[in-house]
Amino acid sequence: MIRVQVPLDLHAVAANGSAAFALATPLRVATLVAMAVKEVIGSRAPHDKFQRSLKTTLAGLADGRYRVVIDGRIFQTSEAVVVCAGIADVRFFLADSPTESTSELAAPER
Repeated sequence: MIRVQVPLDLHAVAANGSAAFALATPLRVATLVAMAVKEVIGSRAPHDKFQRSLKTTLAGLADGRYRVVIDGRIFQTSEAVVVCAGIADVRFFLADSPTESTSELAAPER
């Protein structure tokens, strides 16, 4: 499991005057995958290594080689939008692995 810090969308808060956007931020799965890849390879890794890793990861998701589970919800496309708050738990499962069991997708303890 990879834990990623979800940024606040301060522009949405200021533009709409709604504090709801300060509590939860809508993000594309591709954005969360990019944040997870950056977390894994480290912030000091060369940018080209990050780009190659991200490209390979997103291609695998698009080809259906694996699924991404974010906070217990299964996504099979990088274009889907997920609403997250605080810290998002990102997991990768092979496409043929069982991700439906409640033991694997139970809400993490924080």
